[in-house]
Amino acid sequence: MKSLYIILGSLLMLTACDNDLDQSPPNIASSSSLTDYEQVLNAAYFYQHGSVTPLAVMGDFRADNAIMQEPPFTEFDMFGPNLTAMEDQFFGPFYTALYKSILSANNVIENSTRATDVAEAKFLRGLSYFKLVRVFGDVPVNLSGSPSVTDESILVRQPVGAIYDNVIIPDLEDAIAALSNSGLTTGRASKIAAQALLGKVYVERSDYANAEPYLAAVANGAAEAGVSLVADYANIFGVDNDMNSEIIFATQISGSINDEYGFSEFWSWYGGLDTKSLEPLDPDLIAAYDASPGDLRRDVNIDTALMASRKYPQTGGPDHDWIEIRLADVILLYAETLNELGSSPEEVLNLLDPIRTRAGLDPLDHTVLNTQELVRQAIQDERRLELAFEGQRWFDLVRTGTVNEEMGQSIDSDYYLFPIPTSEVLASFGVITQNDGY
Repeated sequence: MKSLYIILGSLLMLTACDNDLDQSPPNIASSSSLTDYEQVLNAAYFYQHGSVTPLAVMGDFRADNAIMQEPPFTEFDMFGPNLTAMEDQFFGPFYTALYKSILSANNVIENSTRATDVAEAKFLRGLSYFKLVRVFGDVPVNLSGSPSVTDESILVRQPVGAIYDNVIIPDLEDAIAALSNSGLTTGRASKIAAQALLGKVYVERSDYANAEPYLAAVANGAAEAGVSLVADYANIFGVDNDMNSEIIFATQISGSINDEYGFSEFWSWYGGLDTKSLEPLDPDLIAAYDASPGDLRRDVNIDTALMASRKYPQTGGPDHDWIEIRLADVILLYAETLNELGSSPEEVLNLLDPIRTRAGLDPLDHTVLNTQELVRQAIQDERRLELAFEGQRWFDLVRTGTVNEEMGQSIDSDYYLFPIPTSEVLASFGVITQNDGY
């Protein structure tokens, strides 16, 4: 059900602002006049919508899964300073949506007396900052529900490490401590979603020792929480399969609720329905599936006649949920973590068996893939085939240090990150600085 996003109209009315960190909460004259913050929490969920399509495009079109065909959008494949031209469609909406979600979450955290609501808000704030630092690196941090418009300190970009240590990790730890798994089927944050996200966060930092217990808790506790791999890969996706048993957390989307993102949505981009890329499928991804003969995921994920993806059926377009975390993703991260911590190839590769069996493939032979390096590559190859067109690929390449190797070119590391919206730099009179290279 999409009832999560039936929000009071007044919650979606924004006050005028100089930049996205300075706005007032999107609802009322004074947050202190509220006694029930449930609708503000709903707003924090709602604003995740605006991050979905930009993240999808950055994750797949920047990488070797999809290509742009119309200038200036071809800059996604050029790795130069001109990517700033895409601010209005991608980086600006992404940035704005997440800081709106953060502001709403801050109000709940500061004012709500419901422990579960506060925990959900902390999950959403941790998720928002995680998305921001992966895309932009250092970003401004606001932890107040009513930040002062005269306080320039909240505009200064904070180091990624400090944001992880002081915001993302503590928020997710608090969410784990306070949440149950009752929200799994309703689109709410849950304990297992917070565990999965925190494990993912630690993997992003290459902190495998701290990632291991959280990913293990998800992989080993999934059944008890009601989470399981869907038997047919095709049945993970599409409107009729929203919130299926494999989904740990998704941003729920409904065509009946106005989405602030005013451009083509992710299913259109992947399906070749946006004129900027009518045939988005990158031949390199086709070659990856060709190297995996018999892989049932091929016909779900790619259409070589249309040179596009069929993963999200267009008949249900505006109602496709965006999968933030699903069990197969966590299992693959867990396998990666165990491999990096020195577990045997047999133990690690056995984790992949259910995923590969579902795809119609044989288990990987640990007597052939018998070194840490070979297992590492096998896991990354599996992630690409399993998670194609789920906004993951570029971020996997960056965090594993394989950008140049997989992209087949030498790319300046400045362009591993995306440009801060120029409008934010200008509105802050330069207090918010631009990323190097842009």
